[in-house]
Amino acid sequence: MKPIILIPARMASTRLPNKPVADINGEPMIVAVWRRAVEAEVAPVWVATDTAEIAEAIRAVGGNAVMTRADHPSGSDRIYEAITLIDPDAEYDALLNVQGDLPTVTPETIRAILSPLETPEVDVSTAVALIHSEEERNASSVVKMVGTPLGERRFRALYFTRATAPWGEGPLYHHIGLYGWRRSALERFVKLPPSPLELREKLEQLRALEAGMRIDAMQVDEVPLGVDTAADLDRARQMLARG
Repeated sequence: MKPIILIPARMASTRLPNKPVADINGEPMIVAVWRRAVEAEVAPVWVATDTAEIAEAIRAVGGNAVMTRADHPSGSDRIYEAITLIDPDAEYDALLNVQGDLPTVTPETIRAILSPLETPEVDVSTAVALIHSEEERNASSVVKMVGTPLGERRFRALYFTRATAPWGEGPLYHHIGLYGWRRSALERFVKLPPSPLELREKLEQLRALEAGMRIDAMQVDEVPLGVDTAADLDRARQMLARG
């Protein structure tokens, strides 16, 4: 494989305006995410954005940024446009999508989503973490992965849901929204219409499963903090200040 890391980022956020350039201990949040991706040391890192201010923040620290359209419905669509602009000759065949609002994500988690793509039958890879609290088990905001174990810390995903599933005794797994894409799978995915279960659960990854794509998940030891509110931003500042 020849992988590349792509970080989609846009300014539009109703709960936290100008989120990607919000200050975290002296630098924009998107730069903090970019640093985590660089520290993974598995691939070149590019930020895909529709906003010049975001691109300028990344270039100011020596990073790579590519401008994409403003009308993309999802980060998956944005990184697909980005890879066609960055790599029109299709030299990169594995794309790691790291969300631009995860400034505390560890390099180990980013590296984990690369390994399932070494299996030719896998179209998409992702990450999960063990759920420990009853509150998370029952929260619709916590997406659960239902999967069958394939070996140590690896699963074949059968379904993703906001419900508490599967039923019965046993562990539940919190889905973490980082993805590794085989390039051909991403190209197919973005050309598909939204699927019925995707629309019902409001989970984009269900489109891939309904289309028959294989998603494998790796268990990791963290749930990265997603920054959606001012309170999340304060927490991220505290976490990163502690190192």
